[in-house]
Amino acid sequence: MPDKLELFGIKTPLIRPGDDMGSVLIRSIRDCGLTIMDGDIVVLAESAVATAEGRVVDLGTVVPGSEAEELGEKYAVDPREMELVLHECEEILGGVPGAVLTITRGNMSSNAGIDGSNAPEGCVVLLPEDPPASAARIRCQLQEAFSCRLGVIVGDSRTQPMRLGCVGIALGCSGLRPVEDARGSKDLFGKELTITCKATADNLMSAAQLIMGEAGESIPAVVVRGNSSVVVDEDVGIPVFTKKECMYYSNISGE
Repeated sequence: MPDKLELFGIKTPLIRPGDDMGSVLIRSIRDCGLTIMDGDIVVLAESAVATAEGRVVDLGTVVPGSEAEELGEKYAVDPREMELVLHECEEILGGVPGAVLTITRGNMSSNAGIDGSNAPEGCVVLLPEDPPASAARIRCQLQEAFSCRLGVIVGDSRTQPMRLGCVGIALGCSGLRPVEDARGSKDLFGKELTITCKATADNLMSAAQLIMGEAGESIPAVVVRGNSSVVVDEDVGIPVFTKKECMYYSNISGE
């Protein structure tokens, strides 16, 4: 376990479509007098990454279909945004006024991860097209610039079942193992753990969000130092349950 975990927020200029996120980060890290060291983990807000990648949509350009009109009225969601939700997600499970619960890229999320905050007026930001690829690309740029081995996480905030408030979730990562298997280790009383796996990337994303904030902080990146996770050269995908394996989905849906 680390003796001390340090987190450093990286303030950047306003990210705009077409910006090179890696280059913006490198300049911003240097401007704040920080450097990147071996073993550091750089955590990035998906909204900034997606914006740089041009995933900003002007709702004025979206023409909703009949299904989007119907669902938008049912759940009090702008039908233009609902049209984007239908395009982005694999399944809509239900919803409450103002939000629909979707399965998007294997994860449960509100409105397919589409967000109107930190977007220009009348626009929304979609999730990055391929978060693991985004993390890998930015990691390569940072490693070359700072001559060290590091990990990168691209993540978002999510609500939890039956809980108020958001926590962090990793959408893609590069250079670290997102989940650490604790099975076989012993608890305080010598009992062997048989189920527990630590969601390392999600936990680091949650910690980083305490610094990033959810509004106009302009801190889309956090450097985590002192984490016990080992930086690895290969990229390991974030494991997800199937619908039948998931305790929440299988019990709610009856599958």
